Amino acid sequence: MTSIPCFFVSDLHGSEHRYGALFSAVERDRPAAVFLGGDLLPHRWSSGANENDFIDDVLVEGFRSLRSRLGADAPKVFIILGNDDDRSSEPGFLDGEREGIWIYLHEQWSEIGSHPVFGYANVPPTPFQLKDWERYDVSRYTDPGCVSPERGHRTVPVDDDEVRYGTITADLEKLTGGHDLSRAVMMFHSPPYQTALDRAALDGRMVDHVPMDVHVGSIAIQRLIEERQPMVTLHGHIHEAPRLTGAWRERIGRTHAFTAAHDGPELALVRFDLANLDSATRELI
Repeated sequence: MTSIPCFFVSDLHGSEHRYGALFSAVERDRPAAVFLGGDLLPHRWSSGANENDFIDDVLVEGFRSLRSRLGADAPKVFIILGNDDDRSSEPGFLDGEREGIWIYLHEQWSEIGSHPVFGYANVPPTPFQLKDWERYDVSRYTDPGCVSPERGHRTVPVDDDEVRYGTITADLEKLTGGHDLSRAVMMFHSPPYQTALDRAALDGRMVDHVPMDVHVGSIAIQRLIEERQPMVTLHGHIHEAPRLTGAWRERIGRTHAFTAAHDGPELALVRFDLANLDSATRELI
């Protein structure tokens, strides 16, 4: 099998240090593809940063500069957003796609070599108020302590029926359809449920005398992986999971699942080769 070296990062949250580390590593190692798995932008409410300026000045300019310097060696870039990213910033990512800077992958599929590549940004309901990238998971159930997608706020209006009845399960069925996923790369912001990748620091937390589930990933994503067995799945979202479990990767049947989430100031950079997934590494830089 032909070597296809890849980088995967997630949950950079607008850190210019992390982006600088990523761009330097790309220029040095020249991977064939770079995957960015959501929560990419600064917190507008706490930092006062303008998300559109950040997209233009840091993301677009950074990858544009890499493309200029690397020429034919510039990587193919795949991007999704995450639950901390305002959906009102989405036009900036679509503009970047039109310029050829990256492929905006949410609810889309593309290819790298002979491998189909799928992207999906939505996560199950969280305790947070921003609901742009939240969906009911497999039913209209919301875990104790979480806020329903029908509440909270959105930066872009969504049809009421979509909010009330849309599920991650239905979205993934529509996205993957009749595709053979055995060679697929699938990038999600959410990790799969009840794995080392979705363990949250919720031990002992109670809501109305009901214990909160310490596993907060998506049941729909878990089921898709178990039933359809994609080649590799990429995840983020739960920053503390690798620290709590000591694991950033998991095998689910034949599927290799990796997380790039990290709760420290460093960039967590996952390197993997589609020709040899067992050799994947994760480095904090």
